[in-house]
Order: sequence, then structure tokens, then C-alpha cells
Amino acid sequence: MFRPLSFIAIISVCGISPFQEHSYAMAKYLPKTMRAVGLYKYLPISDPNSLLDLEVALPIVQKSDVLVEVKATAVNPIDTKQRAPKSQIETTPRILGFDGAGVVVAKGNASKLFNLGDEVFFTGDFRRTGSNAQYVALDEILVGLKPKNLTFEQSAAMPLTGVTAYEALYDRLLISKKDAGKSLLIINSAGGVGSVASQLAKNLGLNVIGTASRNETIEFSLAHGADLVLNHTKDLIPQLEAKGYNGVDYILVNYDPYPYWNTLMQVIKPQGKICLIVDSSGLVDLKPLKDKSLTLVSEMMLTRIKYDTDDKYRHHEILQDISKMLDNGQLKTTLNKVLSPINAANLKEAHRLLEEKHTIGKIVVSKFDE
Repeated sequence: MFRPLSFIAIISVCGISPFQEHSYAMAKYLPKTMRAVGLYKYLPISDPNSLLDLEVALPIVQKSDVLVEVKATAVNPIDTKQRAPKSQIETTPRILGFDGAGVVVAKGNASKLFNLGDEVFFTGDFRRTGSNAQYVALDEILVGLKPKNLTFEQSAAMPLTGVTAYEALYDRLLISKKDAGKSLLIINSAGGVGSVASQLAKNLGLNVIGTASRNETIEFSLAHGADLVLNHTKDLIPQLEAKGYNGVDYILVNYDPYPYWNTLMQVIKPQGKICLIVDSSGLVDLKPLKDKSLTLVSEMMLTRIKYDTDDKYRHHEILQDISKMLDNGQLKTTLNKVLSPINAANLKEAHRLLEEKHTIGKIVVSKFDE
């Protein structure tokens, strides 16, 4: 049970004195503390203490930040990896959650992109408190306007996977409309990233070949842009050949590339491009890359933010573009399961489902109890 929340001005919540240089736009009142789900120890999800219901101070709003009241938070494989057992113990609770949707309730004096009351969706920042909380403070370039036609839950499912898929296709594989008619193989097309990437690729006119193994994942892939779905529990090469493919122009690998490596090297066409978004579990032979003059690239969603690159503002632009595509029907949300309310029990269940590796699309946890 949480103690009653008292209410004070946001200046006090954020630890900002009225006499300091920076001023802040704010909602009239915000709670002094907030509910959150976090951890002190990194434990198996079956452990009762793996995720805990907490009451903590609101995050500090920096000058280019917006403070978002969280309406829905998505759960991603990165959450389970960050929470995975290790000996480290936190002195202050670590709050996970790397994308979600909500309402802007305060912002720093240098924040220019949003107004108070704007409904937004966002990706997180690994260096800061996450979205498994009532409020999250984020640099505004990590935020986009929520699609008008989608619910908070539908919107929360899209930022992390959307930006990852968008960057993988446009910025890493350098695919554009001039590549219409070429082929893209997506390993694990029913996952969060795969089901967005297949839609983006289809919009560019590519022939999209997905991989899945169960009837429901095959159907989900076909409903989200795939023209053809192969069974990734079987050899992909004869399946491709049976459908008339002698190779593919691009490959997006949304899974450990190690067990697929030899297959990837065989099916990619000369001068083709391969993008990895997951680390390899073992060493692989790079020599085939030279023989075929292949391009091998990696995609990490927060590279621009982590390294403060000159083009970091593109992150916001991509979120805005994704929002428009969701509103005009070029993209469909990949939300597949909603748990409510936001609490430790439901986030544990979401982590458990992800760790079983049988999920389809995205899981979102919605709303705090009043």
C-alpha cells in the first residue's frame, strides 16, 4: 500500500530554486512522490524481489527535458536483459522501461518542441530513470507527438521498435523507394522490430520474406507486411529456392545471428547488405563478406543519443514520421497484449512472457491504480 501523495509545486519536486538561472514551464501542481516499479538486486523473474512496488521522488527536469505523466509503458527484451541476474546491488532503486506514452506535464526552459498537455510517445534513455513509473523525465528529442488515432496503449508499443526498424532500413541498410522490387529477408518477423520493419519495407515496395514457426506468428507476420513467411526451425535455403528465390538483396536479423550465419552468407546476393540488431553468441567467419563484397552493419537505437552525434535530432524526426505513418494507415500498431494496472506483478508477468521467447508483437502495461 502506498502512503497518500501530497502535492507541491514542481519547482520543489525538481529541486530547482526560484533564484536559479533556469525557469520551468509546469502544470500547476504535481505530486511530491510517485509510484514506480524498480529493483535493488538483479534476480530471476521468479524471485519475489526481482521487481518491487516502490514510492520514489519525481525525476529531475533538466533544461531540455519534458516531464511526461506515463499512461502506458511497453516491455522489451532489453528490459529483461537489464534485469538479468548479476551480483551488482543498487543503493537507490533502478527503474526500467524504455518506451511508452503519456502527457507532458512540465518542461525545462530550453524545451521548445512540446506544449503542456501534449499527448506524446517516447523512447527511453538507458542512463536515466525509466518509464515503469508515474512520471518520466526525458530530453525532448526522445519524444514525438502521439498518433491521434491510437490509444496510449497502442502508441506505447511503437517507439523503441519503430525507431530501431526505421534506422535499420533507412539509415543502416540505406533502403529507399528506388530499391522497390528488391528482396528483404527478416529473421524473426513476428517480433516487435520485425513486424514494424516488414511494414516499412512493404511501403518501400520491397518483396518481404519473414521467418516464424507457429501458425499464430506466421499469421501475424503476414498481417504486418510479409509477403512470404519461412519456417525458421527448418533450413531456409530450400524454402527460398522452392519459392523461386536464388538469393536476397537485404537481410535484417532480429535474433542471435550465430546459428544462422552460414545460411546468411549463402542466401545474401553479391554486394548485398546485412543488418544485425542482436549480438552474436559465438564467433563467426567474416571471410565470405569479402568474397561477395557484402556490407555488414549493426543497429543500436540510442547510438546518436549516447554519443551526442551531430545528427541526434533525427531521433525526434523519426518518431514524428512514425506517428504520421500510424495516423495515415501506412503503419499498424504491433501491440498484441495489454496488462493493467502498472505494478510489479504485471511487469513480472510481462518479463516472464518475454523470457519464454514465444511472444508476438509487443506487450504493454497500462495505467496506475487511482
